[in-house]
Amino acid sequence: MKDSNIKKLVKEGYAKIATTNSTCCTKPSCCSGANLAEAISKNVGYKDNELKSVPEGANLGLGCGNPIALASLKEGETVLDLGSGAGFDCFLAANRVGDKGKVIGIDMTPEMVEKAKINAQKGNYRNIEFKLGEIENLPILDNSIDIIISNCVINLSPDKQKVFQEAFRVLKQNGRLMISDLVLRKELPDVIKKSVEAYIGCLSGAVLKEEYLKYIQEAGFSQIKVIDETSFPIEDMTHDVTAKAIKDNPNIKPDKIKEIANSVISIKVSAIKQRE
Repeated sequence: MKDSNIKKLVKEGYAKIATTNSTCCTKPSCCSGANLAEAISKNVGYKDNELKSVPEGANLGLGCGNPIALASLKEGETVLDLGSGAGFDCFLAANRVGDKGKVIGIDMTPEMVEKAKINAQKGNYRNIEFKLGEIENLPILDNSIDIIISNCVINLSPDKQKVFQEAFRVLKQNGRLMISDLVLRKELPDVIKKSVEAYIGCLSGAVLKEEYLKYIQEAGFSQIKVIDETSFPIEDMTHDVTAKAIKDNPNIKPDKIKEIANSVISIKVSAIKQRE
């Protein structure tokens, strides 16, 4: 599938999530709507006080970790969120950097940007700006950001190398990268890689862990560290239709589903921009 087609389909998928207040993740025998988003967020590391501190509708349960928990944000810093969605992590970051700081959220889906702006108005946030843009071509000045965060978004990009090159460009000297994302222990079957629903659900866009870390290194970052690594259940990241496609495919037996699920992991990665 062409990169442009992937972006179009991902954008359409997330536009639907924004306008229906749904989540790309489904879990059988669980709750739905806001309760499902909250359950997913708790499962990946968010605390009750964090969930209660953001405007209603900001948390859509789209993350695979909590980058804010390890970001060590300081008052007055400028934070950039790659793939900000409805603004959940941006609002948490804004609470930490304070009035003297600034948070910029970038998202390629107009519906998500609009939703985030409405949420910011509801919460009366003055130190957040949401911009429409692609993470492969950031509408941000060189050397202007103290720290970049991202949560389960870079794996969706068909050009992850460009994403990290752009991140390096906009960070200040000694600027930090703190991201949560999905990577693979082993390659996924072709049927999953070709699944549009799995791509929107953050699954088929994931690459091998070693490849992902290599992209960060080749972009120029140093002190690259995997701070945390956990298994991420397949039912937490895919649509019902994707799970059904896996189960119905004659080439993937039931025991293969478990193997696929075990190959997907959530990692938290930090890195520093340091030039010689």
